[in-house]
Amino acid sequence: MKKFIVIDGLDGSGKDTQVNLIAEVYKKQGRDVTIRSHPCCDNKYGRKSKQSLLKEGKINHIKATIYFGLDAIRSVQMFCYNKNTDVVIFSRYILAVMYLPNGVNTLVYKIVNFILPTSDCMFFLDVSPEESLRRMDSRGEETEMFENMESLTKNRQRSQKFTYNWNVIPADDSAEVISEKIVSKCLESDKLLS
Repeated sequence: MKKFIVIDGLDGSGKDTQVNLIAEVYKKQGRDVTIRSHPCCDNKYGRKSKQSLLKEGKINHIKATIYFGLDAIRSVQMFCYNKNTDVVIFSRYILAVMYLPNGVNTLVYKIVNFILPTSDCMFFLDVSPEESLRRMDSRGEETEMFENMESLTKNRQRSQKFTYNWNVIPADDSAEVISEKIVSKCLESDKLLS
């Protein structure tokens, strides 16, 4: 049976680090692993989402979210139903809807949560805005529209209404401590499925 894992969280929460750590666990088991980190640069939706994220304003805010959604849907179609891989790990997935205007975001979340695949291995890395900014500053990358104290604080609060069916992991800890919690839950889930 195909294993579907999602690592989501605010910018700087350690998503890509955790995706790579969990991928290594499954690769060591001899499993075929596919990683999708959204927005992806291998298609027009992901590239347009990234371009919009590097700009300011409400229009770019909405464009970034819509293109992100199309990018994630494309990944689901291409990889979740692909018989050549048995572990699919997504970095960022449906929680991007929290960036849509209030009210709309709740409705869209309910729809995509119903339509798109979910699993018991969906993790939200709950990082404090201060730690998030510290990590982003150390990366030396171009700043995206949501990468500031005000947006991080607001979006962390917003995320709470969407993570009721997620495994919420405190993410100010070290990568190793966070990984241990995620791996433990995923391996426990594997035992229940076998």
